[in-house]
Formats: sequence, structure tokens, C-alpha cells
Amino acid sequence: MTDNTLLDAISATQEEGRPIPDAATGETMGYAPVHTTADLDAAVEAARAAQPAWAGLGHDERARLLRLAADEIEANAEDLARIIAREQGKPLNGAGARFEAGGCAVWVRSAADTAIEPEVLFEAEGTRSELHYVPLGVVAAIGPWNWPALIGIWQIAPSLRMGNAVVVKPSSYTPLSVLAVVELMNRRLPEGVLTVVSGNREVGARIASHPGIDKVMFTGSTETGREIVRSSADNLARLTLELGGNDPGIVLPGADARAIAEGLFWGIFINTGQTCAALKRLYVHDSVHDEVVAALAELAESIPMGPGTDEGSLLGPLTTPQQFEIVSRLVDDARARGARIVTGGEPAEELGAQFYRATIVTNIEDGAALVDEEQFGPVIPVIRYSDLDDAIARANASEQGLGASVWGDPGEARRVAERIEAGTVWINQHGTLNPMVPFGGVKASGYGLEFGAHGLKAVAAPKVITV
Repeated sequence: MTDNTLLDAISATQEEGRPIPDAATGETMGYAPVHTTADLDAAVEAARAAQPAWAGLGHDERARLLRLAADEIEANAEDLARIIAREQGKPLNGAGARFEAGGCAVWVRSAADTAIEPEVLFEAEGTRSELHYVPLGVVAAIGPWNWPALIGIWQIAPSLRMGNAVVVKPSSYTPLSVLAVVELMNRRLPEGVLTVVSGNREVGARIASHPGIDKVMFTGSTETGREIVRSSADNLARLTLELGGNDPGIVLPGADARAIAEGLFWGIFINTGQTCAALKRLYVHDSVHDEVVAALAELAESIPMGPGTDEGSLLGPLTTPQQFEIVSRLVDDARARGARIVTGGEPAEELGAQFYRATIVTNIEDGAALVDEEQFGPVIPVIRYSDLDDAIARANASEQGLGASVWGDPGEARRVAERIEAGTVWINQHGTLNPMVPFGGVKASGYGLEFGAHGLKAVAAPKVITV
């Protein structure tokens, strides 16, 4: 037993489960169930059986139950946050584990409260055509390990609201956070409409091709996204894919380095850089380059790093040993190329095996692995530029296009933003999300929208009724 009643409720026994480590210490914090493809089949069968009655409740009743589920999450938010902080590693405070747990309730309520009304397409004497949105059936939600509970909710809440049943496949690295948020929701939902299958890659691979699944929502790597597209060809499951992002930021000439430094820093280092839409490469005009670098380095050296459960921490460990190795490799490669490590550039071994110091890298150009690849960690390459058209071309050169940001005079930034190839372009901010504002990528960052009315329509089938 632990001092976390929610963790006790969702953990498997040591004999039946798989150990899940605390990201900061490596110690086992709980045990996840080990589900198989047979369990997946059973979950899908149960979902298909429960879905018609759930759809038959209607929007108002489903919304009422979802609001109760949001209340349940809110009432247990501290226990949920502590599971997230240990399993994924993000600190409790700042834009961390308490923020994620609270965000789960916010996004559930948003899905419940957003109105979807029939749209009148055509009306004349004797005829009227309306566009309605009806349930698809069973939605599979495949989530990542970086914001496991919150991104899970982004998939679950709209799908349920629109009358679908949902089968959830969490990342094998962070299953407990997802099991916990689903446990809380299921205290208020009918049996069978929301199920977690905590399985391995074989289970994940089976989902997209499963004949009982009508839609797959996936957040993760571009490579895995392509595999899902191929697997879904036979059953023609609809897809929403939020894939990798190598988000660029452009700092314009004349920008106030001190004024934008904190926004830049957290756009880069939120969740220790382990965020799909975090700022991954920063192009700074020559006239303000040194000031921006100095301001970022000052913050990097002053923001406290430590275990997620430490109330003083604002930066945590990398979640997995594999991600730690990726970050180390990219920084070492940059150093070998002659890049300047302004601050950081090494593990914080005194804190634990998966901690890496917040790192600012300059004297680096496109073509270096740190610029061209998604680092997904606490490192930012700062690239000096003198020609704005060239900086925009470099920002657009990536195959990915999830998010981007422009920093400086708002009018000039708006004109630059219109030329950036990304699903979202922020001005003088980066990575801020709103449950009412659609979010999604272009190019190899995926397709389909989440959040707001657009997100609800994405998990429903359009149906035209003509009278």
C-alpha cells in the first residue's frame, strides 16, 4: 500500500503486473496490468455492446455525466497529480503535474459544454437540408508518455460526448496516469463505454486494423503514425493523428530580449522540453541574438530542477532512459561540430540517472542533428540569422509542421506568421492551448483537429437529412 489511495486502486499485484518506475529515482512505484490482444478484443466487444445505449442517452445526458466525471477528477486531483509527477517526472508545480491533473477536468467540462447544433445547408420552399453529427461507434485512443493523462482526456472526452464508446491504449511507459484518470471517470460513467487496455506494442499494432474499431486517435511519433495509416487501410478506420513537431521560433529585429525571455524559456522547456508543440529550434536576428541568449542562459541556470514530487522543482527528469540517450547524443554531436554550449550540456548526475541540465546551444546551423531532429528534451539550438526571408525558409524546411512562434512587433510578427507552414502559429507566446481553439498539425505532423466544436465533429460522422 502507498499513501496514494488512487494509486492503490489502479495498481495490479506484483505477481500479475509489470513494474513501473518512478522517473526520478528508478524505484518501482506501482504495477500496471499486462493486457493482451485477447483483452483488446474483449474490450472492443464490450464497447460495441455498450455504445448504442450510451448514444441513446442524448447530448444533454451524456454532458451531465461527463460533468460529474470532471467533478470526480477535480476531487481527486492531488492524488492524480502525484501519480503523474512520479511516473512521468514533471514537477507538481508550475505548468506541471497539478496543471495536468487540473487540465483534465477543464477539458472534460469543455467537451460537455460545447454545443453542436444541426447546420442548415439549404432551405427553399418545400425542401430543407440539415447537417447532423452522429456517433461513429468505437474510438480507439492511443496516447503518449509525455502528457499521459491530459492527452488521454483530449481523446476520450470529445469521443464520449459525441456518443462513442472508447478503448484507451496508454503508453507502456506511463500507463498508471491513464489508468488513474479513467478510474475516476468510470466512477460516473456506465459500464463498458470507457476501457483501458494496458498492453505492449503487439496490442498497439492490432488496434488500427481491428474490425471493431471505427476511429483511431493517436498522439506520438511520425514514424508510428505512418504505421497506423498503413494498418488502417483494410478496415478504413477514420484517423486523427497528432505527430511529431520540430517547432521553430523566429525572434524579429528590435524584439525586447528581457520582455520575451520568460515566454521563450517556458515555450522551450515546459515539461523539461518533452512536449510535442514545444519550441525546438530558435532563429534569432543578429541584432538581438546575444541579448536573447544571455537572458535564456540566466533563466536556465536559475530555474530549479529536481524530482517531480519536490515542491521546489520546476524542471524534472527525462521520463525514459531512451529519451535521456537521445538528448545526450544530440548535444554531444553539436559539441563535436564546434557548437558553443552556453550553459548546461551535461547530465545532472547528482539528481539522478535521467536528469539533464537545461542547455542553450549557439554557433550552430541547419544541418546539425540538434536542429534538424526533434530533441524532445531540455535543449535549445539558437541559430543566428540576418535575413528574415532566409529565416522563414529555414523554419519551413522541416518535414514537420505542428506549431511555430514569432516574437517581436505584433504587426510584423503577424505578417511573418502568415508565411509559416504550421498548424498553429503563436505570436509572442508559444505552446499555449485553449480547449475551445482547434489544434492540429500539417505536413508530417499529422492531420485532423482536436478541441472545441471542430474536435467534437472530428469524432462523429456527418449525416445529411433532407426533408
